[in-house]
Amino acid sequence: MAKNDRFVKVYTQGTLTGTEIWVDRETGVNYIFHFSGYAGGLTPLLNKEGKPVVTPCLLE
Repeated sequence: MAKNDRFVKVYTQGTLTGTEIWVDRETGVNYIFHFSGYAGGLTPLLNKEGKPVVTPCLLE
């Protein structure tokens, strides 16, 4: 796996202000990235129990 292949973007919405969901292919953990202009933030995507959302189908 190349260095830049660890994360894959699975969802995107918006252009100048938007939201993306990224999945770590090694752990399956989903991350939500929200941005507005030059600012942005990244955090693990949590389910209703407060645990990270894991996508097992993208694990290699």
